[in-house]
Amino acid sequence: MSAIALASALDFAAAALHIAIIWGGAPWYRFFGAGEQMARWAEQGHAKPAVITAAIALTLAGFGVYTLSLGACCEWLPWRRELVWVITGIYALRAVVVLVLAPFVSPLRTPFMLWSSVICGGFATAHYWALQG
Repeated sequence: MSAIALASALDFAAAALHIAIIWGGAPWYRFFGAGEQMARWAEQGHAKPAVITAAIALTLAGFGVYTLSLGACCEWLPWRRELVWVITGIYALRAVVVLVLAPFVSPLRTPFMLWSSVICGGFATAHYWALQG
């Protein structure tokens, strides 16, 4: 699998997971660390958790399309390489900020926050490799 295919597959998998969280409801919001308020809103039938999570899923899918555009797909998209650099930076920033601040900010020390930071670091690395191809 090429680096471009891997990085975009990670983006699309993360987007699909966010859609699954909407479908899974409050227990999934809790398990994936969205916070108790989001889980309570989901239990109460509020649209806010689904809208927020769908927006994240759409953003991640957009990341996937832009990453795929580094290959032969979607060559009409503007600023392809530049935006994939931004995407890489977003993932790297998400990883580093939490890991650096966790010793000082207790809400960042949850297993979800720490593991998701490691995962985002992996996503950043995959996108960096995709940019090298």
